[in-house]
Amino acid sequence: MQVFVVADNIVSPLGSTTRENFDQVLLGNSGIAKHENTTFADAPFYGSIMAPGQLENYTETYKLAGYTRFEKMVIASVAAVLKDTGCSLSDPRTGFIVSTTKGNIELLEQHTTGALPLQEMQLFHTAKKIGAYFKAANEPIVISSACISGLVAILTGSRLIASGKYDKVVVTGADAFTRFVLSGFQSFQAVSAQPCQPFDANRSGVTLGEGAATVILSNRPVGAKFLLGNGGISNDANHISGPSRTGQELAAVMKLAIEGSGLTPANIGFVSAHGTATLYNDEMEAKALHHAGLAETPVNSLKGYYGHTLGAAGLIEAIVSMQAASEGVILPTKGFETLGVTMPVRVSNELQHHKVNHFLKTVSGFGGCNAAMVFTRL
Repeated sequence: MQVFVVADNIVSPLGSTTRENFDQVLLGNSGIAKHENTTFADAPFYGSIMAPGQLENYTETYKLAGYTRFEKMVIASVAAVLKDTGCSLSDPRTGFIVSTTKGNIELLEQHTTGALPLQEMQLFHTAKKIGAYFKAANEPIVISSACISGLVAILTGSRLIASGKYDKVVVTGADAFTRFVLSGFQSFQAVSAQPCQPFDANRSGVTLGEGAATVILSNRPVGAKFLLGNGGISNDANHISGPSRTGQELAAVMKLAIEGSGLTPANIGFVSAHGTATLYNDEMEAKALHHAGLAETPVNSLKGYYGHTLGAAGLIEAIVSMQAASEGVILPTKGFETLGVTMPVRVSNELQHHKVNHFLKTVSGFGGCNAAMVFTRL
């Protein structure tokens, strides 16, 4: 059964709609800025964070008293696509998937006295609370698989529709910028002291970000601009935080996605890579591109615009890439100047105008997880 993307939305520091976000990216603008906010860190840092009052402006038409920052981001994004399509989560034939890495972890930082708010920090509890806001007929499914969560959620939604369980699935993903997450990456000495530079010789680490994104998947093509191709998930079982040294495992799901979609590497217009700008991730991805026969295919990373948005990354970057393919452009990799990986790949460093029928989205994450999926323009 074919599965189509019939609506999408992005809520981020760059805007509250897909169009607003894409226009900012086209202009080369980034949500990343230098911050001196002791709520997140004692020393200055770079991050892509919504400005004070920005999220409140996005959600002022909703009744969200008692909801956390994370929950507000998700609700704002989901509400936008439901309004645009007339789709309803109260329909028993519509599923609901929430992807995130940390959910309401911000509550841990806000806790001062008394018992920890353990239930409120449980991801399933949070998803049910959001589902209840939309009067969802079905219990939400939570996907929390490190930084591949967003793309895995799309793949899961596609499989649920293909199985006949649902006619539509609303897939959303989000993570908020928190002291907990920033300090965790800092403990790995993985945070860049400047805006991240994916695949660049001078890259020095990741820049973190926040945001939410949503797609509606359907078994009917009404309003659709994209068809979901094949996808897959692998684990390289190398290290709790360090990726494969060979790239073979990511390459395996790249090939699975391409071949399972009835395509060859020559059919792929561009690869939207994970591209975190850490030393090991970018090197692994470059090797994987070679193993998958994609060394000559244009590749970009969107981390220079959004930072690493964790559980939302796969969704945000897939949506921006769909928009780019629709408009016949391949986006540049912001921050990239000089190739800094041992296996040469074609990192896009300027806006290119090309007709793109198919692109490949890849993601990787802690624990050695990898995922890839093909998107086909209708």
